[in-house]
Amino acid sequence: MFLPDSYFNRYRLKTQFAALLISVPFILTGCKTETIATRSPAHPIPAKTAAISPDLGTAKPVQGTGVKPDKRLLKAASWSKLPGWQHESLIPAWNTFMQSCKSLEKHPPWQEVCSQAASIRQTSEQTVRKFLENHFEPYQVTNPDGSTTGLATGYYEPLLKGSRKYSSRFRYPIYAAPDNLLAIELKDTQPGAGQTSLRGRLQGRKIVSYYTRAEIENNRNLLKGKELLWVEDEVELFFLQIQGSGRIVLEDGETVKVGFADHNGHPYRSIGKVLIDRGDLPAWQASMQGIKQWGRQNPTKLKSLLQQNARYIFFRELPPELTGPIGALGVPLTAGRSLAIDPSSIPLGAPVYLATTWPNTARPLNRLMIAQDTGSAIKGGVRADFFWGYSPDAQVQAGKMKQQAQMWVLLPKQYRE
Repeated sequence: MFLPDSYFNRYRLKTQFAALLISVPFILTGCKTETIATRSPAHPIPAKTAAISPDLGTAKPVQGTGVKPDKRLLKAASWSKLPGWQHESLIPAWNTFMQSCKSLEKHPPWQEVCSQAASIRQTSEQTVRKFLENHFEPYQVTNPDGSTTGLATGYYEPLLKGSRKYSSRFRYPIYAAPDNLLAIELKDTQPGAGQTSLRGRLQGRKIVSYYTRAEIENNRNLLKGKELLWVEDEVELFFLQIQGSGRIVLEDGETVKVGFADHNGHPYRSIGKVLIDRGDLPAWQASMQGIKQWGRQNPTKLKSLLQQNARYIFFRELPPELTGPIGALGVPLTAGRSLAIDPSSIPLGAPVYLATTWPNTARPLNRLMIAQDTGSAIKGGVRADFFWGYSPDAQVQAGKMKQQAQMWVLLPKQYRE
């Protein structure tokens, strides 16, 4: 997701640089948090383009709400096709949807339904269900090949120990977005480029790729002065970047919240898959917990493994009063109700009925969620990343979630995109 460029005090590349792009070997990538093994986050998971005011006081409409989903992936359905719909508790998702309306209320396809939702004074399961069934229509999400089953993974808000000062204990920096990081919006330079954005830096008169993870970590001088905080564990820092947000507990007990600010533009590479391909871990052990265990057992090989993922995430400090991390929609995420999706398949802000199973079980998990986030590995029709929230259990559930899923998106009856 993106803050306004003025917040970063960085260059913004305009159309006059378009000619330079032809010779630059950029990788086209999205933005956001990636989940282990299956999710590269920046959401995947979507190019992340939330426009958030610097003080985060109010959410602004984001570019992702204007992305037109591929309607060929949406098949009209009846409410009776949603497994467990009549038994689902809807009020938690309703409250999360009202958060979405803070960003969607000025967006034409959602303006009327958000206004009508806000007019409901007393909510109950009955009134919410009646409202949804009267004002929305369900569409089953499909894949390009017509299949209706896909993948659901999970992510969470991690907790790290850290400090505002470097020490022998706290040696690993969390960086703010660097001043020389260029945001290149192809929609400004190339007709038909859509929401695609690139990252780079100026080298003389040339635009070159931004530094990789290995270059950043092996040469601390590159980003000297951009350290927000220092943490004690490089593996936990790596997973903080995968999740895209987290909390840092300082030595005096203060808790600092940090959130996604930007990325270096390089593609995500799953270190879980690297370990599987090398024969270092069987696929069933390549969860977040399994990878951490491998790192403890192979400390001399750890840095090299982490640097197989060239993608690097930069952070910003968030106001302490936020109820959750800020998603691509520009509003705080809700544990157990916010979902990361591909906005080319599902509109950001939309209610999504998810039919899957609890992590590593066959127990049904049928739940109304709200599409409030994206990630670079969340691509395609039936693809979702379930936000589990902030707790030790959330970390465990997110780390082992890799379930088959079906999805239905609920669109306002007046939706015309």
